Amino acid sequence: MEVVVRSGDTLSYYSHLYKLPLDLIVDSNPKVKPNDLKPGETIYLPERMPTPLITGISSCDYKRLVKIINDFKRVYPFITVNTIGTSVLGNPIHEIRIGTGAKKIHMNASFHANEWITTMVLMCLVNQYLLALTNGALMKGSTALNLYQEVELSIVPMVNPDGVDLVLNGPPSHLKEEIIRINEGSDDFVHWKANINGIDLNNQFPANWDICKQNKQPKAPAPRDFPGSAPLTEPEAAAMAELVRKNSFDCVLAFHTQGKEFYWGYEGHEPPESEKLAKEFEKVSGYQAIQYVNSHAGFKDWFIQEFKRPGFTLELGKGINPLPLSQFLEILKSAEGIFLAALKY
Repeated sequence: MEVVVRSGDTLSYYSHLYKLPLDLIVDSNPKVKPNDLKPGETIYLPERMPTPLITGISSCDYKRLVKIINDFKRVYPFITVNTIGTSVLGNPIHEIRIGTGAKKIHMNASFHANEWITTMVLMCLVNQYLLALTNGALMKGSTALNLYQEVELSIVPMVNPDGVDLVLNGPPSHLKEEIIRINEGSDDFVHWKANINGIDLNNQFPANWDICKQNKQPKAPAPRDFPGSAPLTEPEAAAMAELVRKNSFDCVLAFHTQGKEFYWGYEGHEPPESEKLAKEFEKVSGYQAIQYVNSHAGFKDWFIQEFKRPGFTLELGKGINPLPLSQFLEILKSAEGIFLAALKY
């Protein structure tokens, strides 16, 4: 929403008039001097929506994600949207930033193409948070505005846009022959996990990558598991590593499916507070906390090894990927508690 400044107007006046937190108005107008408004100047205000912007339960390809992000930015101008890199096919990889606090929390989804349901889960969680912020609501007893002031939240809702689009929409025509070859002659891509190059993005990180390379069965591009020829060769993985290095997050969560469990340790590098947070996640979600699994070169593995801070791989829902949308509401309910517990960490 836009308003044109009149003589004598202040941001505090708008806050009172529209029943919006002053912080959100200030952050919606980063180029405006809050104490020196100019008559005729345009001010952007968040909208107090009665219901979430995301309606209906459906799959989310890259085009739909971009529309949702644009809708969020229009209605909630206090968020920041960045491009952290581009995919193999040139799709911008988007990051959403919410909050101004000193604590930095990062969450991501859809590292794996056939786990596209995680994108919509994460975006619905963000939508709930934005709704609570603008309406002055509580989130399971916590004041959303307090969380906003204490935490800077980073969200990358679709790490692997090319792969997600392949699973949901099929291959681009100019790559169809090559991708079918990688897919062992099949034009059914429903179980494809990798990026469009046939490289598993969650096996691309420099945390015992050589062991991962040795252990994984695919030795060439494949629908899943192939770690590539070296760490961080893929632009999507490289963009995620660069994002983390630049921001020094206090905690990261990677949303995956499936298993109704989550992994929170790596080779003894995890700090003591990881266990405390794992117990809280277990309590609020009903998911099983697992400290170690026989796996290397994942995003969470690398983060824990590199920074000695809490990192988690969340395996939402249960079944065979891609999980059916009939599980969506159950998954969302379990994820809500984890999302909030991470913000309160």
